[in-house]
This record gives sequence, structure tokens and C-alpha cells, in this order.
Amino acid sequence: MTSPSAAPRTESAPPEALGPLIRGLTVLRALAAAGGRQPVSELARTTRLARATVDRVLSTLEHIGHLRLEGRDAVLAPRLMELGNAYLASSRLPDELGPLADALADELDESVSIAVPDLDGVRFVHQATRRRAMSLTFRIGDLLPAERVAGGALFAADWTEEDWERWRLRREADPLDTGFPVVPPGYGTAHATFAERTAAAREHGWALDDQMIEPGLVAVAVPVRGPSGRQVCGVSVVSHTSRHSAASLADAVLPRLRKTVAAMEDALQAPPPAAPPVGETPASRLRESKREIGPEFVQSLARGLSVLTALGRGYDGLPLTAVAEATGLPRATARRSLITLEHLGYVVGTGRLFRLTPRVLELGFTPLSGLTLSQMAGPHLEALVGRVHESASMCVLSGDEIQYVARVPTVRIMSVNITVGTRFPAHATSMGRVLLAGLPEPERSERLARLELAPLTRHTVTSRERLAEILAEVDRQGYAQVDDELEEGLRSIAAPVRDGTGRVIAAVNVSTHSGRAPAERSRAELLPPLLEAAAALEADLRIAGRYARIATA
Repeated sequence: MTSPSAAPRTESAPPEALGPLIRGLTVLRALAAAGGRQPVSELARTTRLARATVDRVLSTLEHIGHLRLEGRDAVLAPRLMELGNAYLASSRLPDELGPLADALADELDESVSIAVPDLDGVRFVHQATRRRAMSLTFRIGDLLPAERVAGGALFAADWTEEDWERWRLRREADPLDTGFPVVPPGYGTAHATFAERTAAAREHGWALDDQMIEPGLVAVAVPVRGPSGRQVCGVSVVSHTSRHSAASLADAVLPRLRKTVAAMEDALQAPPPAAPPVGETPASRLRESKREIGPEFVQSLARGLSVLTALGRGYDGLPLTAVAEATGLPRATARRSLITLEHLGYVVGTGRLFRLTPRVLELGFTPLSGLTLSQMAGPHLEALVGRVHESASMCVLSGDEIQYVARVPTVRIMSVNITVGTRFPAHATSMGRVLLAGLPEPERSERLARLELAPLTRHTVTSRERLAEILAEVDRQGYAQVDDELEEGLRSIAAPVRDGTGRVIAAVNVSTHSGRAPAERSRAELLPPLLEAAAALEADLRIAGRYARIATA
């Protein structure tokens, strides 16, 4: 393992490698290792790069939407997850095998994980967890030492002597596993018994983890092999000693786990879906960005990131010609990016084909996958308030009420004083009407039939027939406006927030005093920026929610 805070090793790079791309990825890796937020001055210190270099990298990443600068801090943005999405899509594992893992977790009522090898580590690519007081908390992209997880013994069964030597050197340099911050410091005899457990996994075709990650956690893992017979991943069923010993877990789940693995291997035998046609390439946008911000834009960094994203189109890898076509870059430029990315371990070349490695997930995917809906909404609400100078909020539906999960107030003599966690009846609010209108028609009708339509002001709509008409109109027009129904003098305009499937999962609004302007003027001034904010949040959700589950809390 190499510390993400180490200085970039440009001296060992091939002559064709791009130094600015190496330095840019060093900054990005260090920021991800810090949890996705770090003062700019600290980034310069941990990467040992010149402050001017770090500033240029951050300016570039901000311009392409991969991070934000908040005061003195650099903060990773959800759009960066498109890099990890590219690897996950090209691997086929979450798309093809994830539903089978989810079904197994439901059947066994235990957590199920899919992991892949990453040199002498094991990296998670899919998690189906159970909600318990003591449950699995690892995220997609988390890296664990091979000797401390069941899947590691499976993968080590295919190691060469060079692989074992790499493992031994890492153990000598880091006996406490400090290079793997997601696991407790090393303890016990996991390393001492690793070769023995690897031999057993090779013989029996499955492996156990008996509290090697941490006390109380047990797991059994079985390999999944691709059409060539090579191990492509391992599937683990994870439990706790309050429910099973390692041996009893194996007895209880191995037959069903093997049946699921057989179905997974059948799924991988099917030919991959065809890649979508190449649309607009990023090359022209990158040239325009260079013209806009001049020398502060590190073009080779942006080009290298576009190459990473383009490789997500290739299930078995892409040739140089296809990478150049997908990015719009000259072949020579694309080739230098690929050489650099291969040197850093993010790409592997086999013959004429280049494919992504799971190491791409270390570029911000893991910390960003833990963002909640309200955390993702915060920057968009702040930008909206900055434009309209009115308070903005986001709500979700909770029973027959709305519940505020994010809010950015504005500063006025008269302002709406609402805090996160506040609840209101859905029928009398703009966000409630947006959320009710977004329900499937049978559910909307059922909900409307049992709503208690209490009058909160003299303007509150209490007729079910009229409310049904309003909800149908809200569904058609894509927004709701409510004046004086929740409280006299309060005007609110709301828009839906949809996830990647098109389902309405939240609503955002702008609230103001109804006496400040006529209703039509308020709508003309507030609705367009509100819709733009909702669309920007939806764009983040499409990227962040493609493979990660976004919590609404």
C-alpha cells in the first residue's frame, strides 16, 4: 500500500507520462483520503506539492464540477463519482450480480457483499446490508487487507510468487494495517495463518473470516468465476457472533450461497450489452474551459479524467482508437493519458485493450457514497438562496406530513422561521402537494381518501375533489404554488426532486411573504431558479445514486 498523502513519484514514471495528470490525481487522492474535505493549505502539505500547483489543480476540478471551494476548504462534489461509476459499469458486477446479492441477503436475513481483488487488498463493489444495531458498515470502494477478510484467501489462491512478495513487504512495512484506515489496527494471527487459509480456500472453494476484521464479525465467501474461469469477484455472507459462529454460518448459508454464485456465473456468461453510441465528446468543452480560465486550467488533468470516464464504456476494455473517439482527443493525447493512468494503477493494458481497475474507486467514490440526500442538497439550496434572497428548503413525505430535511434561511426583517425536522400537514403546503402529486395514481388516490383535510387558515383547501384537481395540475405542470393556506401571509413555490428512475423522492421550495409581490410576479422571479436548482440536484443524484444508496435522512 502507498499512503495517499505521499508525494507523487514522477521520477519512476515512463517518459511519455503526464506530470500534471500525476500531480492532479495525487491531490484528488489525498482529498479523498481525508474524507472528502480538507483545508487547501493542508492539501499542499500532505501532497508536498507547491501551493500554486495545488491551487491550479483545485481550480480545474472545480470548473469541471468535481469539487467545490468553501472558504479555505476544498470539498469533493457528487459529480466526481462518475469516475467510480465508470469502473463499476465496466466491471458488470453491480449491474449483473447486485440484484442476485440483494435477493440472497433478503432470503438469509444477513448482509451480503461483493468484493474484488486490488493487489494485496480486497475492495468492496456492492453491499446488501441488514439494519441491525451491530451490522456491516463498510462502503463501496473501501479497501481491506487481504489477510483479514474471507475473500482475500480466495483471491490469494491465484497469487504468483511476486504477489506474495508484495504482500510480505507490505506486512513488514505496515504490521498494524495503518494503510487501511477502515479497519481497526491489526491484531491476532490473521497474517500468520493466511497462507494456510489460502491453501484451504484453494482446496475447498470457499473461505471463512472468523473475527479477523474485528471481534464479533464472521463471514463465509465463495468465488465467482467469469467465462474464462478466472476469479472476477467473491461473494460473502456476513453475520455476527450473536447470531452465528463462523462454522455455523458456513453450515447455514453455504448451500444457498453456492446456488447464488452459480446464477451469478450464468449471468456473466451472457454477452454484455452494447455500449451506447458516442454522443458529444468532452474535448470541445475542455478547450472552451481552457479559454475561459486560462493557465489556471490544467488541461492534461481534465483530459485524463475524461479518459477514465470513457473507459466505462468497455466491458472487456477499449482499444486506443475507441478511447480517442469517445473523448474526442487526438490518439497521441489519449495514448499519453493511458500510459500515465496505467503507471498509477488506474488502468491495465492487455494486448490492444485498456480497462479500468478497482483502484479508480479510491478517487473520491467512497467518501461521497456516504452522502445523504440533505447533504447533497445543501450546496444547491445555498446557491438558490444566493440568487433569489429568499429562504429555501427540502422536504420528504413522512406519512401524511412533510418533514424538513434541509433548509437554508435568508436574512430579512420578516422571514419564515422553520428548522430541520419540522413537520406540517402535506395537503396545505407546496412541497406536500408536489410529493403527493408525484405518487403513483393508485397510491395518490388512496392517500387522498384518508387525508384529514383540517383548515389551517381560511384559505386552506379542504375539499377532496378540489385537492385532487390541484394535485393533477401540479403533476402536469411540474411545480406547486400555495398562498396563505398553511399560514396567513406565507407564499411557497415548490418543485419535485426525482431520482435516477424518475421517482419523486423529495421536494424543494422557496418561501416568501405573500405581501412582497403579486403571485404572478413571485412565480416569474422565483420559479425558474428553483427549477434549475432542482435539476442540478437531480443531476447529482443520477450520478451518485447509480450504484450507491442515498439515504434520505
